[in-house]
Amino acid sequence: MSTEIVRFANRGDLAVVFFPFLPHSKTMNNRYVFPICLAVAVFLASCFADDSTPPAAEPFRVEFALNTISVIMLYDQADNDIYDAIFARIREIEQRMSAFLPDSDLSRINAAAGIEPVQVYDDVFHVIQRAVEIAALSDGAFDPTIGPVTFLWGITGDTPRVPSQAEINAVLPLVNWRYIELDPQQRTVFLRYPGMALDLGAIAKGYAADEAAEIVRAAQLERALIDLGGNVITHGVNLAGIPWRVGLQNPVGERGEFIGIISGWDMTVVTSGVNERYFVQDGEHFHHLFSPFNGRPAQTGLLSATIVTGVSMDADALSTAIFVMGYERGRDLIAPMEGVYAIFVFDDNTVRMSPGLDFILTDPNFRLLSD
Repeated sequence: MSTEIVRFANRGDLAVVFFPFLPHSKTMNNRYVFPICLAVAVFLASCFADDSTPPAAEPFRVEFALNTISVIMLYDQADNDIYDAIFARIREIEQRMSAFLPDSDLSRINAAAGIEPVQVYDDVFHVIQRAVEIAALSDGAFDPTIGPVTFLWGITGDTPRVPSQAEINAVLPLVNWRYIELDPQQRTVFLRYPGMALDLGAIAKGYAADEAAEIVRAAQLERALIDLGGNVITHGVNLAGIPWRVGLQNPVGERGEFIGIISGWDMTVVTSGVNERYFVQDGEHFHHLFSPFNGRPAQTGLLSATIVTGVSMDADALSTAIFVMGYERGRDLIAPMEGVYAIFVFDDNTVRMSPGLDFILTDPNFRLLSD
């Protein structure tokens, strides 16, 4: 995809990335692709000097990967080889960890559920192992064995539907992270019962963002911004030499509408929200953040939950966990975690956040509450 499809515009000191058109995917209706593309809208506020306008040809690359729009911005520091290496690694991760590619490690694990262990690549084992750890930390609110529920609703494809309660009841016993058996010596993964299925959609994208950032660090680049469909990583200093500023997507607004600004250095920002992937049936909104406990879209009074920390893989899984857990349990989950912050947006347009986070609410339609 050529870089000509992206242009910049200034809103005061806020630089906003626009996409005049997006690629079409046969495996996902644009109705679902579009909201995913900017789950956290990335606004490079203060990336440029206060009184300057962005250069006409800032180097970056935009590609469709991991079933979303992925944007890598390296500015004027790198040649195409680094972009090539980043996207090659992202596609390698997708090839290994997608539940929808028949020859992926994940698909082989799911096909062998209840039959035999499957040997996998080191990175696949690492991500599944971390997924199990976060499942344990969250008491199953994040559960990588949610696959049978995800597939039942069909929300990742072109024909989503609301299944009957009998159908949900039939697959719920298969959703239990404790039924994952890992053998570090043999590097194998085994799902204990037939019909079980892993879905790493709430953690693999974060891992891919971390891997992209690792390539950037290895190249010793001063600055970079990585946005894998809303999994955002900022690296180094921006062009103005001040903290990066990331806009938090309005969970009930249009793509690119933000409710506030998160500022910081070398951070990752990941949001799980009702606007990322959803469908409407008979006037009712059904989102993709399923509760492992009842097999339905989680209803906890939240519109979105955002994690700000240093590791995107953890932020990806934790944002899902705290959305499913709801505010009080989600807050208590991350409270003892050093360097992990959260922003909760409620369905009454109130907002709560972790102490110590540099976040400014800018939308007057929302109200920031304190504990």
